[in-house]
Amino acid sequence: MADYQAPLRDIRFVLNEVFDAPALWASLPKVAENVDPDTAEAILEEAGKIASGVLAPLNRESDEQGSQWNDGEVTAPEGFKEAYQTIVEGGWNGLGGNPEFGGMGMPKTLVAQFEEMVQGASISFGLAPMLTAGACLAINAHASQELKEKYLPNMYSGVWSGAMDLTEPHAGTDLGIIRTKAEPNDDGSFNVTGTKIFITWGEHDMAENIIHLVLAKLPDAPKGPKGISLFLVPKFLVNEDGSLGERNTFSCGSIEKKMGIKGSATCVMNFDGARGWLVGEENKGLAAMFTMMNYERLGVGVQGIGAAEASLQNAREYALDRIQSRAPTGAQQPEKAADPIIVHPDVRRMLMTMKSYVEGGRAFSTYVAQWLDISKYAEDDERRQHAEGMVALLTPVAKAFLTDRALDACVIGQQVFGGHGFIREWGQEQLVRDCRITQIYEGANGIQALDLMGRKVVASKGKLYELFAQDIASFIEENSGDEQLRPYLEQLSAAVERLDDVTEHVIKVSAENPNEIGAASVDYTDMFGLTALAYMWAKMVKAAAEKAEGDTSGFYTGKLKTARFYFDRLLPKTVSLAESIRSGSDSMMAPTVEEI
Repeated sequence: MADYQAPLRDIRFVLNEVFDAPALWASLPKVAENVDPDTAEAILEEAGKIASGVLAPLNRESDEQGSQWNDGEVTAPEGFKEAYQTIVEGGWNGLGGNPEFGGMGMPKTLVAQFEEMVQGASISFGLAPMLTAGACLAINAHASQELKEKYLPNMYSGVWSGAMDLTEPHAGTDLGIIRTKAEPNDDGSFNVTGTKIFITWGEHDMAENIIHLVLAKLPDAPKGPKGISLFLVPKFLVNEDGSLGERNTFSCGSIEKKMGIKGSATCVMNFDGARGWLVGEENKGLAAMFTMMNYERLGVGVQGIGAAEASLQNAREYALDRIQSRAPTGAQQPEKAADPIIVHPDVRRMLMTMKSYVEGGRAFSTYVAQWLDISKYAEDDERRQHAEGMVALLTPVAKAFLTDRALDACVIGQQVFGGHGFIREWGQEQLVRDCRITQIYEGANGIQALDLMGRKVVASKGKLYELFAQDIASFIEENSGDEQLRPYLEQLSAAVERLDDVTEHVIKVSAENPNEIGAASVDYTDMFGLTALAYMWAKMVKAAAEKAEGDTSGFYTGKLKTARFYFDRLLPKTVSLAESIRSGSDSMMAPTVEEI
Protein backbone atom coordinates (compact mmCIF):
# COMPACT_ATOMS: atom_id res chain seq x y z
CA MET A 1 0.00 0.00 0.00
CA ALA A 2 1.35 3.44 -0.94
CA ASP A 3 1.88 5.88 1.90
CA TYR A 4 -0.56 8.76 1.43
CA GLN A 5 1.23 11.93 0.34
CA ALA A 6 -0.57 15.26 0.45
CA PRO A 7 -0.92 16.37 -3.21
CA LEU A 8 0.51 19.82 -2.55
CA ARG A 9 1.76 20.48 -6.09
CA ASP A 10 -1.69 19.80 -7.54
CA ILE A 11 -3.38 21.84 -4.82
CA ARG A 12 -1.09 24.82 -5.44
CA PHE A 13 -1.76 24.58 -9.17
CA VAL A 14 -5.53 24.75 -8.72
CA LEU A 15 -5.46 27.37 -6.00
CA ASN A 16 -2.90 29.75 -7.46
CA GLU A 17 -2.61 29.09 -11.19
CA VAL A 18 -6.13 28.08 -12.18
CA PHE A 19 -8.20 30.30 -9.85
CA ASP A 20 -5.66 32.92 -8.71
CA ALA A 21 -7.01 32.69 -5.17
CA PRO A 22 -4.70 35.45 -3.85
CA ALA A 23 -6.42 37.92 -6.21
CA LEU A 24 -9.83 36.77 -4.98
CA TRP A 25 -8.78 37.19 -1.35
CA ALA A 26 -7.39 40.66 -2.05
CA SER A 27 -10.78 41.67 -3.50
CA LEU A 28 -12.54 40.72 -0.25
CA PRO A 29 -11.35 43.13 2.47
CA LYS A 30 -12.45 40.95 5.40
CA VAL A 31 -10.49 38.04 3.96
CA ALA A 32 -7.46 40.14 3.06
CA GLU A 33 -7.11 41.08 6.73
CA ASN A 34 -6.30 37.48 7.62
CA VAL A 35 -4.57 35.80 4.68
CA ASP A 36 -1.87 36.52 2.12
CA PRO A 37 0.06 34.18 -0.20
CA ASP A 38 2.82 33.54 2.34
CA THR A 39 0.33 32.67 5.08
CA ALA A 40 -1.57 30.41 2.73
CA GLU A 41 1.59 28.61 1.67
CA ALA A 42 2.64 28.05 5.29
CA ILE A 43 -0.82 26.62 6.08
CA LEU A 44 -0.72 24.26 3.10
CA GLU A 45 2.79 23.06 3.89
CA GLU A 46 2.06 22.35 7.55
CA ALA A 47 -1.30 20.76 6.75
CA GLY A 48 0.43 18.42 4.32
CA LYS A 49 2.90 17.34 7.00
CA ILE A 50 0.13 16.63 9.51
CA ALA A 51 -1.97 14.70 6.98
CA SER A 52 0.87 12.57 5.66
CA GLY A 53 2.94 12.20 8.80
CA VAL A 54 0.42 12.15 11.67
CA LEU A 55 -3.02 11.10 10.39
CA ALA A 56 -2.39 8.71 7.49
CA PRO A 57 -0.35 6.25 9.58
CA LEU A 58 -3.36 5.84 11.90
CA ASN A 59 -5.90 5.05 9.20
CA ARG A 60 -5.59 1.30 8.81
CA GLU A 61 -5.18 0.45 12.50
CA SER A 62 -8.10 2.68 13.46
CA ASP A 63 -10.28 0.80 10.98
CA GLU A 64 -9.31 -2.54 12.49
CA GLN A 65 -9.68 -1.39 16.07
CA GLY A 66 -12.66 0.94 15.71
CA SER A 67 -14.11 3.22 18.36
CA GLN A 68 -15.15 1.32 21.49
CA TRP A 69 -18.37 1.78 23.51
CA ASN A 70 -18.57 0.78 27.17
CA ASP A 71 -21.56 1.70 29.37
CA GLY A 72 -22.16 5.02 27.62
CA GLU A 73 -18.52 6.02 27.26
CA VAL A 74 -16.72 5.98 23.90
CA THR A 75 -12.99 5.53 23.46
CA ALA A 76 -11.43 6.62 20.18
CA PRO A 77 -8.92 4.31 18.44
CA GLU A 78 -5.32 4.36 19.61
CA GLY A 79 -3.47 7.43 18.42
CA PHE A 80 -6.58 9.50 17.67
CA LYS A 81 -6.51 11.40 20.97
CA GLU A 82 -2.86 12.36 20.44
CA ALA A 83 -3.52 13.29 16.81
CA TYR A 84 -6.47 15.41 17.91
CA GLN A 85 -4.15 17.26 20.29
CA THR A 86 -1.88 17.99 17.33
CA ILE A 87 -4.87 19.56 15.58
CA VAL A 88 -5.73 21.51 18.75
CA GLU A 89 -2.21 22.80 19.31
CA GLY A 90 -2.03 24.07 15.74
CA GLY A 91 -5.37 25.85 15.96
CA TRP A 92 -6.66 23.87 12.99
CA ASN A 93 -10.21 23.54 14.37
CA GLY A 94 -10.63 27.28 14.00
CA LEU A 95 -9.02 27.65 10.58
CA GLY A 96 -12.14 29.14 8.99
CA GLY A 97 -13.59 30.50 12.22
CA ASN A 98 -14.61 34.03 13.17
CA PRO A 99 -11.52 35.92 14.47
CA GLU A 100 -13.73 37.78 16.96
CA PHE A 101 -13.95 34.54 18.96
CA GLY A 102 -10.50 33.13 18.33
CA GLY A 103 -10.84 31.69 14.83
CA MET A 104 -8.28 32.30 12.10
CA GLY A 105 -10.73 33.68 9.53
CA MET A 106 -9.32 31.79 6.57
CA PRO A 107 -11.39 31.63 3.35
CA LYS A 108 -13.12 28.42 2.27
CA THR A 109 -10.97 28.27 -0.86
CA LEU A 110 -8.01 27.61 1.44
CA VAL A 111 -9.84 25.64 4.13
CA ALA A 112 -11.13 23.19 1.49
CA GLN A 113 -7.54 22.26 0.61
CA PHE A 114 -6.76 21.53 4.26
CA GLU A 115 -9.92 19.45 4.48
CA GLU A 116 -9.00 17.40 1.43
CA MET A 117 -5.63 16.49 2.88
CA VAL A 118 -7.08 15.51 6.26
CA GLN A 119 -9.86 13.44 4.67
CA GLY A 120 -7.46 11.81 2.23
CA ALA A 121 -5.34 10.72 5.18
CA SER A 122 -8.24 9.42 7.30
CA ILE A 123 -11.95 10.08 6.82
CA SER A 124 -12.73 8.58 10.24
CA PHE A 125 -10.49 11.10 12.00
CA GLY A 126 -11.30 13.97 9.64
CA LEU A 127 -14.97 13.83 10.61
CA ALA A 128 -14.18 15.17 14.09
CA PRO A 129 -12.80 18.60 13.08
CA MET A 130 -15.30 18.71 10.19
CA LEU A 131 -18.33 18.35 12.49
CA THR A 132 -16.92 20.88 14.94
CA ALA A 133 -16.41 23.40 12.15
CA GLY A 134 -19.99 22.86 10.98
CA ALA A 135 -21.40 23.37 14.46
CA CYS A 136 -19.33 26.54 14.82
CA LEU A 137 -20.71 27.90 11.54
CA ALA A 138 -24.30 27.54 12.75
CA ILE A 139 -23.53 29.02 16.17
CA ASN A 140 -21.62 31.95 14.70
CA ALA A 141 -24.38 32.73 12.20
CA HIS A 142 -27.45 32.32 14.42
CA ALA A 143 -26.72 32.09 18.15
CA SER A 144 -26.94 34.99 20.59
CA GLN A 145 -23.83 36.97 21.42
CA GLU A 146 -23.84 35.36 24.85
CA LEU A 147 -23.76 31.84 23.43
CA LYS A 148 -21.07 32.77 20.90
CA GLU A 149 -18.82 34.20 23.60
CA LYS A 150 -19.43 31.24 25.88
CA TYR A 151 -18.86 28.42 23.39
CA LEU A 152 -17.03 29.46 20.23
CA PRO A 153 -13.54 30.20 21.67
CA ASN A 154 -13.20 26.71 23.16
CA MET A 155 -14.68 25.10 20.04
CA TYR A 156 -12.33 26.99 17.74
CA SER A 157 -9.40 26.02 19.93
CA GLY A 158 -10.52 22.40 19.85
CA VAL A 159 -10.70 22.07 23.62
CA TRP A 160 -14.39 21.38 22.98
CA SER A 161 -15.73 19.59 19.92
CA GLY A 162 -19.08 19.77 18.16
CA ALA A 163 -21.74 17.37 16.92
CA MET A 164 -24.87 17.76 14.81
CA ASP A 165 -27.98 15.86 15.96
CA LEU A 166 -30.59 15.75 13.20
CA THR A 167 -31.65 12.21 12.34
CA GLU A 168 -34.09 10.07 14.31
CA PRO A 169 -34.96 6.39 13.84
CA HIS A 170 -38.10 7.25 11.86
CA ALA A 171 -36.97 10.59 10.39
CA GLY A 172 -34.02 10.97 8.06
CA THR A 173 -34.65 13.04 4.96
CA ASP A 174 -38.10 14.09 6.25
CA LEU A 175 -37.03 16.04 9.33
CA GLY A 176 -40.50 17.55 9.61
CA ILE A 177 -41.67 14.43 11.44
CA ILE A 178 -39.05 14.43 14.21
CA ARG A 179 -40.33 13.70 17.72
CA THR A 180 -37.63 15.20 19.93
CA LYS A 181 -39.22 17.83 22.20
CA ALA A 182 -37.91 20.94 23.93
CA GLU A 183 -39.79 22.23 26.97
CA PRO A 184 -39.05 25.82 28.06
CA ASN A 185 -37.73 26.64 31.55
CA ASP A 186 -38.15 29.87 33.49
CA ASP A 187 -34.47 30.77 33.12
CA GLY A 188 -34.54 30.81 29.31
CA SER A 189 -33.15 27.30 28.90
CA PHE A 190 -35.04 24.29 27.56
CA ASN A 191 -35.29 20.63 28.52
CA VAL A 192 -34.62 18.49 25.45
CA THR A 193 -35.97 14.93 25.30
CA GLY A 194 -35.71 12.40 22.50
CA THR A 195 -33.47 9.99 20.61
CA LYS A 196 -31.12 10.82 17.75
CA ILE A 197 -29.26 8.30 15.62
CA PHE A 198 -26.27 8.34 13.25
CA ILE A 199 -24.58 11.11 15.28
CA THR A 200 -20.96 11.26 14.12
CA TRP A 201 -18.54 11.66 17.03
CA GLY A 202 -21.51 12.32 19.34
CA GLU A 203 -19.48 10.83 22.18
CA HIS A 204 -15.70 10.35 22.51
CA ASP A 205 -12.72 10.94 24.78
CA MET A 206 -10.70 13.33 22.61
CA ALA A 207 -12.12 16.65 23.87
CA GLU A 208 -13.12 17.99 27.29
CA ASN A 209 -16.68 18.81 26.22
CA ILE A 210 -18.91 18.02 23.25
CA ILE A 211 -21.37 20.67 22.10
CA HIS A 212 -24.42 19.16 20.41
CA LEU A 213 -26.67 21.11 18.09
CA VAL A 214 -30.02 19.34 18.34
CA LEU A 215 -33.14 19.73 16.21
CA ALA A 216 -36.30 19.56 18.34
CA LYS A 217 -39.87 20.84 18.47
CA LEU A 218 -41.30 23.29 20.97
CA PRO A 219 -44.76 22.72 22.50
CA ASP A 220 -47.52 23.74 20.07
CA ALA A 221 -44.98 24.17 17.25
CA PRO A 222 -46.41 24.12 13.71
CA LYS A 223 -46.44 20.72 12.04
CA GLY A 224 -43.76 19.80 9.57
CA PRO A 225 -40.42 21.51 8.89
CA LYS A 226 -41.79 24.94 9.86
CA GLY A 227 -42.02 23.73 13.45
CA ILE A 228 -38.38 22.76 14.01
CA SER A 229 -36.06 24.68 16.33
CA LEU A 230 -32.33 24.32 16.97
CA PHE A 231 -30.82 23.94 20.44
CA LEU A 232 -27.28 24.00 21.80
CA VAL A 233 -26.95 21.13 24.28
CA PRO A 234 -23.51 20.65 25.91
CA LYS A 235 -22.27 17.33 27.30
CA PHE A 236 -21.10 19.21 30.38
CA LEU A 237 -22.91 22.33 31.49
CA VAL A 238 -20.74 25.45 31.45
CA ASN A 239 -20.53 27.66 34.54
CA GLU A 240 -20.64 31.44 34.42
CA ASP A 241 -16.85 31.62 34.75
CA GLY A 242 -16.42 29.28 31.77
CA SER A 243 -15.45 26.23 33.80
CA LEU A 244 -17.19 22.90 33.31
CA GLY A 245 -20.05 22.02 35.64
CA GLU A 246 -22.18 18.91 36.03
CA ARG A 247 -22.80 16.43 33.25
CA ASN A 248 -25.96 17.06 31.25
CA THR A 249 -28.75 14.50 31.21
CA PHE A 250 -28.08 12.73 27.94
CA SER A 251 -25.90 9.79 27.00
CA CYS A 252 -24.67 7.60 24.19
CA GLY A 253 -26.85 4.49 24.12
CA SER A 254 -24.65 2.61 21.65
CA ILE A 255 -22.42 3.03 18.62
CA GLU A 256 -23.19 1.53 15.23
CA LYS A 257 -21.38 -1.45 13.73
CA LYS A 258 -20.99 -0.33 10.17
CA MET A 259 -19.53 -0.94 6.74
CA GLY A 260 -16.84 1.73 6.84
CA ILE A 261 -15.43 4.73 8.74
CA LYS A 262 -15.08 2.29 11.65
CA GLY A 263 -12.57 4.49 13.41
CA SER A 264 -15.22 7.14 14.01
CA ALA A 265 -18.01 6.73 16.54
CA THR A 266 -21.48 6.81 14.98
CA CYS A 267 -23.69 7.22 18.02
CA VAL A 268 -27.23 6.73 19.25
CA MET A 269 -27.83 9.72 21.56
CA ASN A 270 -30.57 9.64 24.20
CA PHE A 271 -31.65 13.02 25.58
CA ASP A 272 -33.58 12.86 28.87
CA GLY A 273 -34.61 16.40 29.75
CA ALA A 274 -31.13 17.67 28.88
CA ARG A 275 -30.66 21.41 29.31
CA GLY A 276 -30.19 23.31 26.08
CA TRP A 277 -30.38 26.83 24.71
CA LEU A 278 -32.17 28.07 21.62
CA VAL A 279 -29.98 28.89 18.62
CA GLY A 280 -31.65 31.47 16.40
CA GLU A 281 -35.39 32.00 16.34
CA GLU A 282 -38.10 29.61 17.44
CA ASN A 283 -39.29 27.30 14.65
CA LYS A 284 -36.44 28.47 12.39
CA GLY A 285 -34.09 25.60 13.16
CA LEU A 286 -33.82 24.32 9.61
CA ALA A 287 -32.76 27.75 8.37
CA ALA A 288 -30.01 27.79 10.99
CA MET A 289 -28.97 24.27 10.06
CA PHE A 290 -28.85 25.05 6.35
CA THR A 291 -26.39 27.87 7.03
CA MET A 292 -23.78 25.23 7.59
CA MET A 293 -25.18 22.71 5.11
CA ASN A 294 -23.65 24.37 2.04
CA TYR A 295 -20.25 24.19 3.71
CA GLU A 296 -20.76 20.67 5.05
CA ARG A 297 -22.07 19.31 1.75
CA LEU A 298 -19.11 20.76 -0.09
CA GLY A 299 -16.99 19.25 2.70
CA VAL A 300 -18.43 15.81 1.97
CA GLY A 301 -17.61 16.25 -1.72
CA VAL A 302 -14.07 17.14 -0.63
CA GLN A 303 -14.02 13.99 1.51
CA GLY A 304 -14.70 12.02 -1.63
CA ILE A 305 -11.87 13.75 -3.48
CA GLY A 306 -9.52 12.92 -0.61
CA ALA A 307 -10.43 9.22 -0.73
CA ALA A 308 -10.21 9.16 -4.53
CA GLU A 309 -6.77 10.79 -4.42
CA ALA A 310 -5.57 8.12 -1.98
CA SER A 311 -6.96 5.44 -4.31
CA LEU A 312 -5.17 6.97 -7.28
CA GLN A 313 -1.88 7.11 -5.39
CA ASN A 314 -2.19 3.44 -4.40
CA ALA A 315 -3.22 2.24 -7.85
CA ARG A 316 -0.54 4.22 -9.68
CA GLU A 317 2.22 2.83 -7.47
CA TYR A 318 0.91 -0.71 -7.82
CA ALA A 319 0.58 -0.41 -11.60
CA LEU A 320 4.21 0.68 -11.85
CA ASP A 321 5.41 -2.21 -9.69
CA ARG A 322 3.21 -5.17 -10.63
CA ILE A 323 4.46 -7.11 -13.67
CA GLN A 324 2.04 -9.17 -15.78
CA SER A 325 2.24 -10.06 -19.49
CA ARG A 326 3.82 -7.95 -22.21
CA ALA A 327 2.68 -4.67 -23.71
CA PRO A 328 0.62 -5.02 -26.92
CA THR A 329 3.40 -3.29 -28.84
CA GLY A 330 6.14 -5.58 -27.50
CA ALA A 331 8.27 -5.95 -24.41
CA GLN A 332 8.91 -2.67 -22.62
CA GLN A 333 11.19 -4.16 -19.97
CA PRO A 334 12.72 -7.22 -21.68
CA GLU A 335 15.11 -7.77 -18.78
CA LYS A 336 12.11 -8.72 -16.61
CA ALA A 337 9.78 -11.70 -16.82
CA ALA A 338 6.90 -9.37 -17.79
CA ASP A 339 6.07 -5.69 -18.13
CA PRO A 340 4.48 -3.54 -15.42
CA ILE A 341 0.72 -3.47 -15.87
CA ILE A 342 0.73 0.27 -16.49
CA VAL A 343 1.65 -0.50 -20.12
CA HIS A 344 -1.75 -2.11 -20.78
CA PRO A 345 -4.44 0.09 -22.36
CA ASP A 346 -7.17 -1.00 -19.95
CA VAL A 347 -5.03 -0.18 -16.92
CA ARG A 348 -4.27 3.18 -18.49
CA ARG A 349 -8.02 3.68 -18.96
CA MET A 350 -8.59 3.06 -15.28
CA LEU A 351 -5.76 5.29 -14.07
CA MET A 352 -6.64 8.12 -16.44
CA THR A 353 -10.32 7.96 -15.47
CA MET A 354 -9.34 8.25 -11.81
CA LYS A 355 -6.92 11.09 -12.52
CA SER A 356 -9.54 12.95 -14.59
CA TYR A 357 -12.14 12.78 -11.84
CA VAL A 358 -9.77 13.53 -8.95
CA GLU A 359 -8.11 16.56 -10.52
CA GLY A 360 -11.29 17.83 -12.15
CA GLY A 361 -13.13 17.34 -8.87
CA ARG A 362 -10.49 19.24 -6.92
CA ALA A 363 -10.85 22.15 -9.33
CA PHE A 364 -14.65 22.05 -9.09
CA SER A 365 -14.65 21.99 -5.28
CA THR A 366 -12.34 25.01 -5.30
CA TYR A 367 -14.65 26.73 -7.79
CA VAL A 368 -17.61 26.20 -5.45
CA ALA A 369 -15.54 27.33 -2.45
CA GLN A 370 -14.72 30.51 -4.36
CA TRP A 371 -18.44 31.30 -4.66
CA LEU A 372 -18.92 30.53 -0.96
CA ASP A 373 -16.22 33.06 -0.10
CA ILE A 374 -17.79 35.72 -2.30
CA SER A 375 -21.28 35.07 -0.92
CA LYS A 376 -19.98 35.43 2.64
CA TYR A 377 -17.47 38.26 2.35
CA ALA A 378 -18.31 40.42 -0.69
CA GLU A 379 -19.27 43.98 0.23
CA ASP A 380 -21.09 44.63 -3.05
CA ASP A 381 -24.71 43.43 -2.75
CA GLU A 382 -25.05 42.46 -6.40
CA ARG A 383 -21.83 40.45 -6.36
CA ARG A 384 -22.85 38.72 -3.13
CA GLN A 385 -26.35 37.86 -4.38
CA HIS A 386 -24.93 36.46 -7.61
CA ALA A 387 -22.58 34.26 -5.58
CA GLU A 388 -25.43 33.10 -3.34
CA GLY A 389 -27.31 31.93 -6.43
CA MET A 390 -24.26 30.03 -7.67
CA VAL A 391 -23.76 28.40 -4.26
CA ALA A 392 -27.41 27.30 -4.15
CA LEU A 393 -27.14 25.74 -7.60
CA LEU A 394 -23.72 24.13 -7.30
CA THR A 395 -23.80 22.72 -3.77
CA PRO A 396 -25.89 19.60 -4.59
CA VAL A 397 -23.63 18.92 -7.57
CA ALA A 398 -20.53 19.22 -5.41
CA LYS A 399 -21.96 16.81 -2.87
CA ALA A 400 -23.57 14.22 -5.14
CA PHE A 401 -21.51 14.20 -8.33
CA LEU A 402 -18.13 14.40 -6.60
CA THR A 403 -18.91 11.59 -4.16
CA ASP A 404 -20.39 9.37 -6.88
CA ARG A 405 -17.25 9.78 -8.94
CA ALA A 406 -15.12 9.33 -5.82
CA LEU A 407 -16.60 5.91 -5.16
CA ASP A 408 -16.06 5.10 -8.83
CA ALA A 409 -12.40 6.05 -8.39
CA CYS A 410 -12.04 3.91 -5.26
CA VAL A 411 -13.63 0.89 -6.96
CA ILE A 412 -11.54 1.43 -10.10
CA GLY A 413 -8.42 1.65 -7.96
CA GLN A 414 -9.40 -1.63 -6.33
CA GLN A 415 -9.81 -3.15 -9.79
CA VAL A 416 -6.28 -2.14 -10.76
CA PHE A 417 -5.05 -4.36 -7.92
CA GLY A 418 -7.13 -7.31 -9.08
CA GLY A 419 -7.41 -9.91 -6.32
CA HIS A 420 -4.99 -7.96 -4.14
CA GLY A 421 -7.49 -5.11 -4.07
CA PHE A 422 -10.03 -7.36 -2.36
CA ILE A 423 -7.86 -8.28 0.60
CA ARG A 424 -6.93 -6.24 3.64
CA GLU A 425 -3.22 -5.81 3.02
CA TRP A 426 -3.31 -3.15 0.31
CA GLY A 427 -5.82 -0.74 1.81
CA GLN A 428 -8.05 -0.48 -1.25
CA GLU A 429 -11.02 -2.31 0.23
CA GLN A 430 -11.02 0.10 3.18
CA LEU A 431 -11.13 3.08 0.80
CA VAL A 432 -14.16 1.56 -0.93
CA ARG A 433 -15.92 1.00 2.39
CA ASP A 434 -15.02 4.40 3.84
CA CYS A 435 -15.92 6.34 0.71
CA ARG A 436 -19.33 4.70 0.42
CA ILE A 437 -20.81 6.77 3.26
CA THR A 438 -20.12 10.02 1.41
CA GLN A 439 -22.97 9.22 -0.97
CA ILE A 440 -25.37 8.72 1.95
CA TYR A 441 -24.89 11.23 4.75
CA GLU A 442 -25.43 15.02 4.71
CA GLY A 443 -28.35 14.34 2.39
CA ALA A 444 -28.32 11.19 0.27
CA ASN A 445 -27.24 11.75 -3.32
CA GLY A 446 -30.68 11.01 -4.74
CA ILE A 447 -32.05 13.81 -2.55
CA GLN A 448 -29.27 16.11 -3.71
CA ALA A 449 -30.24 15.37 -7.31
CA LEU A 450 -33.89 16.16 -6.54
CA ASP A 451 -32.79 19.40 -4.90
CA LEU A 452 -30.80 20.38 -7.99
CA MET A 453 -33.46 19.42 -10.53
CA GLY A 454 -36.57 20.39 -8.59
CA ARG A 455 -35.78 23.22 -6.20
CA LYS A 456 -32.89 24.87 -7.99
CA VAL A 457 -33.56 24.42 -11.71
CA VAL A 458 -37.29 23.86 -12.23
CA ALA A 459 -38.52 26.00 -9.33
CA SER A 460 -36.40 28.96 -10.52
CA LYS A 461 -37.57 28.32 -14.12
CA GLY A 462 -33.95 27.93 -15.09
CA LYS A 463 -32.77 31.28 -13.73
CA LEU A 464 -30.22 29.75 -11.33
CA TYR A 465 -28.98 27.46 -14.07
CA GLU A 466 -28.49 30.46 -16.35
CA LEU A 467 -25.95 31.91 -13.89
CA PHE A 468 -23.72 28.89 -14.41
CA ALA A 469 -24.30 28.66 -18.16
CA GLN A 470 -23.43 32.33 -18.53
CA ASP A 471 -20.23 31.88 -16.54
CA ILE A 472 -19.11 29.22 -19.00
CA ALA A 473 -20.24 31.31 -21.98
CA SER A 474 -18.15 34.23 -20.75
CA PHE A 475 -15.10 32.00 -20.40
CA ILE A 476 -15.57 30.64 -23.92
CA GLU A 477 -15.98 34.14 -25.38
CA GLU A 478 -12.96 35.54 -23.51
CA ASN A 479 -10.73 32.75 -24.77
CA SER A 480 -12.12 32.32 -28.29
CA GLY A 481 -8.87 33.51 -29.83
CA ASP A 482 -6.70 30.98 -27.98
CA GLU A 483 -5.71 28.35 -30.55
CA GLN A 484 -4.57 25.82 -27.94
CA LEU A 485 -7.90 26.08 -26.18
CA ARG A 486 -10.06 26.08 -29.30
CA PRO A 487 -10.69 22.29 -29.57
CA TYR A 488 -11.67 22.12 -25.90
CA LEU A 489 -13.91 25.17 -26.14
CA GLU A 490 -15.76 23.68 -29.10
CA GLN A 491 -16.51 20.50 -27.18
CA LEU A 492 -17.38 22.43 -24.03
CA SER A 493 -19.76 24.64 -25.99
CA ALA A 494 -21.50 21.59 -27.46
CA ALA A 495 -21.83 20.02 -24.00
CA VAL A 496 -23.35 23.20 -22.57
CA GLU A 497 -25.78 23.37 -25.48
CA ARG A 498 -26.89 19.79 -24.72
CA LEU A 499 -27.34 20.71 -21.05
CA ASP A 500 -29.27 23.85 -22.02
CA ASP A 501 -31.64 21.82 -24.18
CA VAL A 502 -32.24 19.16 -21.53
CA THR A 503 -32.78 21.80 -18.84
CA GLU A 504 -35.41 23.53 -20.96
CA HIS A 505 -37.01 20.16 -21.77
CA VAL A 506 -37.41 19.07 -18.12
CA ILE A 507 -38.77 22.47 -17.08
CA LYS A 508 -41.37 22.20 -19.83
CA VAL A 509 -42.52 18.57 -19.37
CA SER A 510 -42.53 18.71 -15.54
CA ALA A 511 -45.23 21.39 -15.69
CA GLU A 512 -47.57 18.68 -16.96
CA ASN A 513 -46.12 15.65 -15.14
CA PRO A 514 -44.36 16.14 -11.77
CA ASN A 515 -42.80 12.66 -12.03
CA GLU A 516 -40.48 14.03 -14.71
CA ILE A 517 -38.39 15.85 -12.09
CA GLY A 518 -37.56 12.73 -10.10
CA ALA A 519 -37.14 10.63 -13.22
CA ALA A 520 -34.55 13.03 -14.65
CA SER A 521 -32.77 14.18 -11.50
CA VAL A 522 -29.90 11.69 -11.09
CA ASP A 523 -29.03 11.60 -14.79
CA TYR A 524 -29.29 15.39 -14.91
CA THR A 525 -26.89 15.73 -11.97
CA ASP A 526 -24.40 13.47 -13.72
CA MET A 527 -24.77 15.41 -16.96
CA PHE A 528 -24.36 18.70 -15.12
CA GLY A 529 -21.32 17.41 -13.25
CA LEU A 530 -19.61 16.08 -16.36
CA THR A 531 -20.16 19.42 -18.08
CA ALA A 532 -18.89 21.30 -15.03
CA LEU A 533 -15.71 19.20 -14.96
CA ALA A 534 -15.20 19.89 -18.67
CA TYR A 535 -15.30 23.59 -17.76
CA MET A 536 -12.75 22.95 -15.02
CA TRP A 537 -10.47 21.05 -17.38
CA ALA A 538 -10.69 23.87 -19.91
CA LYS A 539 -9.58 26.26 -17.17
CA MET A 540 -6.71 23.93 -16.30
CA VAL A 541 -5.65 23.71 -19.94
CA LYS A 542 -5.52 27.50 -20.05
CA ALA A 543 -3.33 27.59 -16.93
CA ALA A 544 -1.04 24.77 -18.06
CA ALA A 545 -0.65 25.38 -21.79
CA GLU A 546 1.78 28.28 -21.66
CA LYS A 547 4.00 26.42 -19.16
CA ALA A 548 3.94 23.04 -20.90
CA GLU A 549 6.61 23.92 -23.47
CA GLY A 550 9.91 22.85 -22.04
CA ASP A 551 8.24 21.17 -19.05
CA THR A 552 10.66 18.37 -18.15
CA SER A 553 8.79 17.36 -14.99
CA GLY A 554 5.71 16.21 -16.90
CA PHE A 555 3.44 18.17 -14.57
CA TYR A 556 1.98 20.62 -17.09
CA THR A 557 2.15 18.30 -20.08
CA GLY A 558 0.38 15.73 -17.92
CA LYS A 559 -2.45 18.18 -17.33
CA LEU A 560 -2.91 18.73 -21.05
CA LYS A 561 -2.92 15.01 -21.81
CA THR A 562 -5.38 14.29 -19.01
CA ALA A 563 -7.66 17.02 -20.31
CA ARG A 564 -7.56 15.42 -23.75
CA PHE A 565 -8.50 12.06 -22.22
CA TYR A 566 -11.38 13.63 -20.29
CA PHE A 567 -12.84 15.35 -23.36
CA ASP A 568 -12.38 12.27 -25.56
CA ARG A 569 -13.48 9.51 -23.21
CA LEU A 570 -15.63 10.89 -20.38
CA LEU A 571 -17.42 14.01 -21.57
CA PRO A 572 -19.23 12.05 -24.35
CA LYS A 573 -21.24 10.33 -21.59
CA THR A 574 -23.40 13.47 -21.63
CA VAL A 575 -24.84 12.40 -24.99
CA SER A 576 -26.34 9.18 -23.64
CA LEU A 577 -27.45 10.92 -20.43
CA ALA A 578 -29.38 13.46 -22.48
CA GLU A 579 -31.16 10.66 -24.33
CA SER A 580 -31.98 8.93 -21.05
CA ILE A 581 -33.47 12.13 -19.59
CA ARG A 582 -35.55 12.78 -22.69
CA SER A 583 -37.05 9.29 -22.49
CA GLY A 584 -39.16 10.58 -19.61
CA SER A 585 -40.77 8.89 -16.64
CA ASP A 586 -43.28 6.56 -18.34
CA SER A 587 -41.18 3.39 -18.37
CA MET A 588 -40.13 4.09 -14.79
CA MET A 589 -43.63 4.57 -13.41
CA ALA A 590 -45.58 2.13 -15.60
CA PRO A 591 -45.06 -1.09 -13.58
CA THR A 592 -47.47 -1.67 -10.73
CA VAL A 593 -46.05 -2.34 -7.28
CA GLU A 594 -46.59 -6.06 -7.86
CA GLU A 595 -44.69 -5.91 -11.15
CA ILE A 596 -41.53 -4.44 -9.70
